[in-house]
Amino acid sequence: MCAAGRRWGRRERVLLWCVLVAAWEAAWGQLHYSVPEEMPKGSFVGDVAKDLGLELPALRERSVRVVSEGRTQYFALHEKTGHLVTAERIDREQLCRLVEKCVLRCEVIVEGEMKFYEIEVEITDINDNAPTFKEIELEERMSETTAPGSRFPLAEAHDPDSGRNSLQSYELSGDEHFSLAVQARPGGEQRPELVLAKALDREEAVFHELVLRASDGGEPARTGTARIRVAVLDANDNAPVFSQAEYTLRVPEDVPVGSTLVTVTATDPDEGVYGHVMYSLRKTKDLASEIFQLDTETGAITVVRSLDFEEGNSHELEVKARDGGELFDTAKVAITVTDVNDNAPQISVRSALSAISEDAPPGTVVALLHVQDRDSGANGEVRCSIAERLPFRLEKSFEDYYRVVTARDLDREEVAEYNVTVRAADGGSPALWSSAVLALRVLDVNDNAPVFAEARYSARLPENNAAGALVLTQAQPNTDWRFSQTQRPGTSGSQNGEEGGAWPNNQFDTEMLQAMILASANEAADGNSTLGGGTGTMGLSARYGPQFTLQHVPDYRQNVYIPGSTATLTNAAGKRDAKSAGSSGGNKKKSGKKEKK
Repeated sequence: MCAAGRRWGRRERVLLWCVLVAAWEAAWGQLHYSVPEEMPKGSFVGDVAKDLGLELPALRERSVRVVSEGRTQYFALHEKTGHLVTAERIDREQLCRLVEKCVLRCEVIVEGEMKFYEIEVEITDINDNAPTFKEIELEERMSETTAPGSRFPLAEAHDPDSGRNSLQSYELSGDEHFSLAVQARPGGEQRPELVLAKALDREEAVFHELVLRASDGGEPARTGTARIRVAVLDANDNAPVFSQAEYTLRVPEDVPVGSTLVTVTATDPDEGVYGHVMYSLRKTKDLASEIFQLDTETGAITVVRSLDFEEGNSHELEVKARDGGELFDTAKVAITVTDVNDNAPQISVRSALSAISEDAPPGTVVALLHVQDRDSGANGEVRCSIAERLPFRLEKSFEDYYRVVTARDLDREEVAEYNVTVRAADGGSPALWSSAVLALRVLDVNDNAPVFAEARYSARLPENNAAGALVLTQAQPNTDWRFSQTQRPGTSGSQNGEEGGAWPNNQFDTEMLQAMILASANEAADGNSTLGGGTGTMGLSARYGPQFTLQHVPDYRQNVYIPGSTATLTNAAGKRDAKSAGSSGGNKKKSGKKEKK
C-alpha cells in the first residue's frame, strides 16, 4: 500500500506539472496544436476560444482574427465555435522540405483589447509518398579484372516523408555475382553500394541484370525500384584521381547567375577510352542539384539559380570522375554561402486606431506593429523609431512586436490630425530601411470657453462738419460684459430684453449690428439718446456685448467699422444740409439709412 501510494503521488505530481505548464503557456499567449497533413479545408485544429478563455459572443465584439506569416493563410478562426480550422489543404513535404519537424506559426489578434496570442501548429506526416529513384534505369560498367569485394556506389532513393514513413531499407535481387551493402551516413541516411561477390568473366556473361528496391516504414510499406545493368569490360588498370579530395568555397549570396565557382579536375594515366574522364554529380538531398551545374567534360561548377543565404547557408556536392573503363574517384565540394544585406525590414500594422480623443491619457496604445528582417546577424538586427517632435513613442511588446503609444497630452486645437511615420532600419552597411504611415485623427472634447478678442470697445467721432469715420478703440474691460438693467443700451429703449451672446458671424446679423450702431450714433449726436450712458454715449444690447462711446458730431455722414467685418456702411440718408443746420440753431433728430459699400 505504501509503494502504491508513492506511485500515485508521483502521478499526481506529473499531472500537476502538466497543468502548470499548460497554464504558463496560455498565460504567455502561446498555444500548441498538431494536425496531420493533407486534411481537407475546414478541418479542426484546436479549440482556441476555450484554451484562451474567450467567450463565444465576444469573438465578434472584440474583432478576433487569425494572422499567418507569408502570403498563404493556412488557418482560420470559426466565429460560431471559436475553433481553429485549416483554411487550405496542407502538404507537409512542400512546406517543410528540408526540416524534420514541420511547425507553422500564426497569431490570434484581439483588436478590441490590443492583444495577440501565438499559436504553433505541428504538421504531422502521413505516408503519402513512396521512395523514388531519380533514374529507374541504371548502368554500371566493370572490368573483368575487378577484384571480388570491390564496392560501387549506387544511386540513392528519396522519400519526402518523415520518421517511419521515410526511406528505411534497400534490397538487391537478380544475380549471384553481386550483393548489396548499405552504409549508414551521419544524420541517419543510408547509402547503397553494389558489392562484387564473385569474379567476373566477360566470356561467360557480358551483361548482368539486377533490381534495386527501396522501401519505407509505413503501414503498409511503400516501395520504389530501379533496374541495374552491369556491363563487363576488358581490363582497365588505372582509375581517375582528383587533384584534391575536398574543395572548400565561400560564396556571397549575390553572386551572379552563370558564374563559375570552381573547376574540379581528375587525371587518368591510361590511354584511349580508359584515360578519358567524365564528371558527374551524385544525387543530393538538399537543393544543391537545382542551384549548381557541373560540366561533365571540364568539371566546371556554375551557379544556375540565385543563391539565398536565408534559404540555405551551406551546400555539399559529391563529384564523381569516371574513365571509359568505369573506374572512378570521388571528391567533395563544400560551399558556404555568406550573407548579404539584401532584405529590408518589413513593417506590418497588425492593429491600429483611426481616431483618438484629445483627453486620452499618455501611454494610450494607438497601434500594434510587427517588424521583421529576413537577413541574419547585424544585417537582420532592426532598429525602429518615430519622429521625436510627435507626441508618440514606441514600446517593444514581445519579440518582433512594437506598440505605438501617446507620449504626452494631445490638443486638437493645436493639431487635429497626425501622420505618424514608423521607420525600421537594419544594421547593414549601408543600412536598408522601410517605413509605414499611421493616419490618426484627434477628436474634440469641450475643453475651451469662448473668448472675445477685446474685453471692451469704444468709438469716438471728430466734432467738425466734415464727414467723419467711426473709429473703434479698446476700452477698459468690465468685470462682466453683460449690461446691467440701467446700462443695457438700445434704440429708443427697445433693446432691454435681448439675450446675452457673441459677435455676429453672418452677413445679416452684421448688417443689423451696423444699423444699430448708426442709429445710436444719431441719437447721441442729437442729444436725444435714450441710452443708459447719457448724452454722447452709444451702446449695444447684451446680445453683442461690447459698448461704444460717441462724441457729439454735428454732421451724420459717418463710416461705421465693425471689428472682424470687412463691410463698411455710410450714413448717406442721414446727411444734413449745413445751411439748414445753421438757421435752425439746434439739432434735429433724423433716422439713419444704411447702405453697403
